[in-house]
Amino acid sequence: MNPSSPLSTAIHRLSRRNFIQYGSIWIGSSVIAACTNSNQPSTSNSRLDKVTFGTNWIAQAEHGGFYQAMSTTGCAYATGIYKDYGLDVTIKMGGPQVPSDTQLLMRDAVDFFMGYSMDAVNAIAQGIPKITVAAIFQKDPWCLIAHPNPAIKTLAHLKGKPIYVSASANITYWPLLEAKYGFTEDQKRPYNFNPAPFLIDKNSAQ
Repeated sequence: MNPSSPLSTAIHRLSRRNFIQYGSIWIGSSVIAACTNSNQPSTSNSRLDKVTFGTNWIAQAEHGGFYQAMSTTGCAYATGIYKDYGLDVTIKMGGPQVPSDTQLLMRDAVDFFMGYSMDAVNAIAQGIPKITVAAIFQKDPWCLIAHPNPAIKTLAHLKGKPIYVSASANITYWPLLEAKYGFTEDQKRPYNFNPAPFLIDKNSAQ
């Protein structure tokens, strides 16, 4: 291969962090694709403690490890880690119409749920008996995206503009935007996980 070719240059520019990031996404996606039936209850075993775990969204790369630990027959990537520790785990996927983690926990629909850090804070403030047992990510990033516009350079510049947000925004970042930047309720538009409305309205953010 010619060292000065565009392909060689592109490979050289791929940093170790990028390689790990892209590799993790590929592996995680492969695990989920191979274990598509892992969302079903595992084989019943009276000696195992039955546990139901709810994910915060439809199966995706960062959920790969939870599915890989299943004992799913016919799944080449399944390791059976849950079973090794005495657990019979059923994974219930989240999605756009699935209730919040607090609602599911309080209804005993799940035993554990992959939620948001702000939900834990709100639970304490409201006296809801919910316990956070682990922090999977070191940071919980959120972002708002807007169309290319020289007049929009900071969050403050989005004041008064239509913003498509999900229901979880009401208990996570939206109160901060109202308090710090003067955002108002009439700016909010329901985000239905379809980018089309945002793409059509060049004055909007999501």
